[in-house]
Amino acid sequence: MKTKLQQLYALQQVDSHLDELQELKGDLPGEVQSLEEQLSLLGAERSGFEQHMKQSFVQRDDADTQILSLKERLEKYKKQQFAVRTNREYDALTREMDTAAETITRLEKEMEQLEAAATVARTKMQETAEKIEELEKVLVEKRAALAEVSKTTEDEELQYTHEREKLVARITKPDLVTYERIRKAKRGTAVVPVRRQACGGCHNRVPPQKLLELRKNDRIYTCERCGRIIVSDEIAQTSTNAV
Repeated sequence: MKTKLQQLYALQQVDSHLDELQELKGDLPGEVQSLEEQLSLLGAERSGFEQHMKQSFVQRDDADTQILSLKERLEKYKKQQFAVRTNREYDALTREMDTAAETITRLEKEMEQLEAAATVARTKMQETAEKIEELEKVLVEKRAALAEVSKTTEDEELQYTHEREKLVARITKPDLVTYERIRKAKRGTAVVPVRRQACGGCHNRVPPQKLLELRKNDRIYTCERCGRIIVSDEIAQTSTNAV
């Protein structure tokens, strides 16, 4: 159990160092991520507008083809009118012509609507493409700035990341889950030493009885006030040996 406590405290120290290195980068990592997410969304929007535009043009062309076919049929019907011999044939032919004319009118209206929809989609697609181009320029600048800052901390990050991997491999999954949960809830600090009989996280006094139990280093204790894992001075002083 003592080794487990040492490893958890050592992991906290390593994570704190990594957090400090991340803080040196300021808002750049978040800004880069935000820009990447925006670009992803805009890319999807642009694809959607492009697909809608293409579909509208295809439907417009189909309607145009149908109109040409119907107009040819109308011309054929007009010629046939002169050859009919009965009123019944004439009426039937007239109905066919009326239906064809109505369909042409409907299709022409649909063509106008499809043309308008395609134009709107094309305009939105172009506007989105311009936004993407602007954001991509900003992203290039932010990535360059982040890379420049990261270069100065690269060696330290690699060192601490390697140490973290070794520690994580030794800590049991349940303990690691508990550690990560507390760390997330407490702004990065999950394990703290007891200093001057008080929690190193919230600085509230630890009951005397709990201090005595804590010094045994035989189990994981948490602060009754803030919920962080608390360890004895001995664990804090010797934790580096667990790395």
